[in-house]
Amino acid sequence: MSWKIGNLEISGRAVLAPMAGAGDRAFRETCARFGAAYTVSEMVSSKALQFGDRKTRELMELGKNARPTGIQIFGSEPAVMAEAAKKAMEFSPDFIDINMGCPAPKITSPGAGSALMKNPPLCGEIVAAVVDAVPVPVTVKMRAGWDAQNINAPEVAEICEQAGVAAIAVHARTRAQQYTPPADWGIIKKVRQAVKIPVIGNGDVTGAQSAALMLEQTGCDAVMVGRGALGNPWVFRQINDYLTESCRIVPPPGIYERMLVMVQHIDLMCRYKGETRAMNEARKHVAWYLKGIRGAAEFRKRAGSLCTRSDLDMLVRDIIAAQQGTELDGCLI
Repeated sequence: MSWKIGNLEISGRAVLAPMAGAGDRAFRETCARFGAAYTVSEMVSSKALQFGDRKTRELMELGKNARPTGIQIFGSEPAVMAEAAKKAMEFSPDFIDINMGCPAPKITSPGAGSALMKNPPLCGEIVAAVVDAVPVPVTVKMRAGWDAQNINAPEVAEICEQAGVAAIAVHARTRAQQYTPPADWGIIKKVRQAVKIPVIGNGDVTGAQSAALMLEQTGCDAVMVGRGALGNPWVFRQINDYLTESCRIVPPPGIYERMLVMVQHIDLMCRYKGETRAMNEARKHVAWYLKGIRGAAEFRKRAGSLCTRSDLDMLVRDIIAAQQGTELDGCLI
């Protein structure tokens, strides 16, 4: 199940999508532990990199436990993007990813993110500049297009391939669609047919069976999991086992494993960011881990006020007790 992005060997066919505000180092390492074939940083502003912004540099900190991994940059000026890619190399990424898919107004208003889909020649200029600037493979993550009247991912993919990009990830929705309608996997298939480089499909992959179906229907080389991995990092293990072991279905983890993984994930956040900041950011992750458990609504409310690592211990104790219907003495984790 290995394939290549340029000269970079990738083992496995399920990768973690870059996710602003969620895909930090701790989460990437957690997903890699469960078999994510590669990970990508949260998006980094090419202009902010010019000024040595501390928060921007923090986004690019990469550990050895989530390799291979890339740094994603965004912007709309070829020369600025090339310089940003050079600066990103200080953090030793295995590849550089160019954001052509973010739909957020603050990103698209200056012409970056998915707004680039409106200007295919500029997409090619940016790719060419970045490819020329760095010694590692360059990838692109794009949308299907700007809106229903401008679905042009196959055209943009061809231009990017000619400019030297090594792989393309396609989110099968337009910018106008954001994240809500069902993804149109037919767009991924058209991109796969338009280029010779690897194509990674993204959109509505939530588990092993949907991953296998996307691979079958589109012919893409790998699937990219985004929101389906939130609170669910073992989705990569489930996909890998399904694809390699004759459609073997791995059941979801029990409450003990789920809580153990959650706590280990939050502990990584505390190590990298400090307890105060980490626990504030952990609130949303804890809420995601609680999906589908007994009493989830009430426990999510409590998760919204987590302040200390001890608060998490008490919450986990009560969650496990509620699932068993018994009182437990102290935290088991």
